[in-house]
Amino acid sequence: MLRPWAAHWVAAVLLCRAVAQYSSDQCSWRGSGLSHESHRRDVEQVYLRCSQGSLEWLYPTGAIVVNLRSNTQPSSGHTAGPHVCIKPRIYSKGSHVYLERAGHLKLLLAEQDQAQATVRCFRLAEGVLFVEAVPQADISRRITAFQYELVPSQGPGAHMYPYLHAGLVECQPCSDEDVLMAVCTSDFVGSGMFQGVASGTNDHSSASVTLSRLFHQKGRVFSLGGARGRSWSGHVVVPAQCGVRPGGDEYLLTGSVHFGEAWLGCAPRYKDFVRLYVTAAKAGTNPCQIDTE
Repeated sequence: MLRPWAAHWVAAVLLCRAVAQYSSDQCSWRGSGLSHESHRRDVEQVYLRCSQGSLEWLYPTGAIVVNLRSNTQPSSGHTAGPHVCIKPRIYSKGSHVYLERAGHLKLLLAEQDQAQATVRCFRLAEGVLFVEAVPQADISRRITAFQYELVPSQGPGAHMYPYLHAGLVECQPCSDEDVLMAVCTSDFVGSGMFQGVASGTNDHSSASVTLSRLFHQKGRVFSLGGARGRSWSGHVVVPAQCGVRPGGDEYLLTGSVHFGEAWLGCAPRYKDFVRLYVTAAKAGTNPCQIDTE
């Protein structure tokens, strides 16, 4: 439902989309409302063409429209488009963030909610971000800032990301095909043990892990340490519905990295994975190769 006070903003967006344009680079944008403080109803266009980046708007006045697009071609096997997830900085204030399409606004993040750094996701095809400054007599010490990332809606571990599928997370074992594909496409792949689980939220908790093998990782979420530097340690975020038990068996740990955090995806027992991998290798059906020795 479009609020009456916002109707003229939508008209302004339609009028200004071809007028005010500014972008600092393809992935991130940093700008200041002081550039048009005397025209507080101005609407600027921002164009970002990366799978992840950030936005920082100092002294927000007026509004900005953030157009997000991926810089990679979609996989031919994926029919569903990607999602966009945004995470505000804890110091972010001064604006409301909406999703806008065809003149309709949907509130994603109110100003007062941004200090909680709550993640919000939407399908890329649903529209653009409309960031509206909250009118203030004094705009000093106001900065609107958030990170964004484009998240595949399909693939290994996608169903385990609760921000993408709120209330629909199911902790079912991955199929053999999912496990083999996860080794090739996950942001991190290693084998190790759960050491403990810290208290978290109703949605997820953080589990500490020690890895004896690390095949690959994105963003250095696991650090080298242990005796003679032969193990890696770190944390993985586990949905609350998926209980983990410290100690015991060694697991193959795969998953995705979101906003600097490792989220668990497929995680079979390592001995079961090795058996599966060897069988697939003999049949020539492995989508990629790793050293399991």
